[in-house]
Amino acid sequence: MAKRTEKIASSPIMANVTYNERSIYIEHVDEQNGTASIHSLDEPNKKQSVSVTSLKEQ
Repeated sequence: MAKRTEKIASSPIMANVTYNERSIYIEHVDEQNGTASIHSLDEPNKKQSVSVTSLKEQ
């Protein structure tokens, strides 16, 4: 899952990914720790680090 999340994050095309049923933007992926730095699309200043396994690609 970390590799797919990294692909999504580095793609110029915005993918539809959710966290807790909210659309998010992936800023950075830490493959070693299996985490991603994200923010919701409606709250870009509220960044958080979450497990990549908690992200869902639509």
